[in-house]
Amino acid sequence: MKKLFFYLIGFVILASQSSCGYNTMVQKDETVEASWANVQNAYQRRADLIPNLVNTVKGAANFEKETLTQVIEARSKATSIQLNADQLTPENIQRFQEAQGQLSGALSRLLATAEAYPELKANQNFLELQAQLEGTENRIAVERRKFNESVQDYNTTVRSFPNNIMAGIFGFERKGHFQAEAGAQQAPNVQF
Repeated sequence: MKKLFFYLIGFVILASQSSCGYNTMVQKDETVEASWANVQNAYQRRADLIPNLVNTVKGAANFEKETLTQVIEARSKATSIQLNADQLTPENIQRFQEAQGQLSGALSRLLATAEAYPELKANQNFLELQAQLEGTENRIAVERRKFNESVQDYNTTVRSFPNNIMAGIFGFERKGHFQAEAGAQQAPNVQF
């Protein structure tokens, strides 16, 4: 009978402590979801600006059609990958990041190619869109950093004892981070 009493007391203590851990994990999971929504919002803003940029560039005589096609295709691929907050595994984040990276590369080629067109560089719409894209890229970087911070906080909570026990019981799993793209640690080669 005493053994049963001690087990019952132990269970009550564990249950009282676990509810606090559970609520904390729910709160941190919601923070990760909100952070992810902000990341998606920033990427959506960029995707929304691209058709305007492409249409402005199309007006330039003899502009490289292949470059425009690459941007349009990369945008289509990037916007087709939709992740919910409960799908934030490292593999899914990497897939999302690769598609966004292809779009970034295509946009960079478009903007670099546009430098060869004086009438385009003088076009006020093009200059405004270019400035908006630069601002959007900065927003994306900020939101990705905030997302990684919230994922780190969440992952620390669900992996710490005794929360890891409750996380396992209630299905709270680690979430993936944004990683630097391959080769990002190498400085670009600048030639004049």
